[in-house]
Amino acid sequence: MGPRDTLLAGFAKQLGHPRGRAGQAVVRLLNNVNRGPVTGAVEALEIRRGETALDLGFGGGLGLDLLLRATEGGTVHGAEISETALARARRTFPKNLAAGRLVLHQAGMAELPLGDGTIDAALTVNTVYFIPDLAPAFAEVARVIADGGRFVVGIGDPAMMREMPFTSHGFRLRPPEEIEKALADAGLELRRHDRLGDGPRAFHLLVAGR
Repeated sequence: MGPRDTLLAGFAKQLGHPRGRAGQAVVRLLNNVNRGPVTGAVEALEIRRGETALDLGFGGGLGLDLLLRATEGGTVHGAEISETALARARRTFPKNLAAGRLVLHQAGMAELPLGDGTIDAALTVNTVYFIPDLAPAFAEVARVIADGGRFVVGIGDPAMMREMPFTSHGFRLRPPEEIEKALADAGLELRRHDRLGDGPRAFHLLVAGR
């Protein structure tokens, strides 16, 4: 592996699991590059005041901020495998943490420390590239989603993503149809397939529910 591929592989690894000083820079970057998709995902959830929401793989914490605003007095859970991202969230939201409005968990999507049917609205944006097997992950999300709850999965269009040089290093670029099937297999019904922007390579938002 040459120097360029080594650099790209390192960046791809940090995107999947930010660590250390480089990870701190990556989580800051994520808030910028994911602003449109995360905002679109929160809007697609159509959150009502007082609901309990969950951001899976929240990265820089933008989704947590938007969910805290949208729930207006409800509770927001954030699940992350990255201690670097968790530390940033603790620094960013101390008042919400102290008030119990925000609860953080160091956990992956397939191992959520939450009770059955406790979440009204959940989202995950640009994370499924790093999950080897969607079946146990989506089954766990389905377990914690309440009846009438919603789950939004956001992914970049695979054709567009393949043009990014770092995605050849460990990214799983699944077509939307594969993700839709995994949602259905987990017992989550696809309600809408939204696109952000114009053209065939626009970002995908898969809106599912129970």
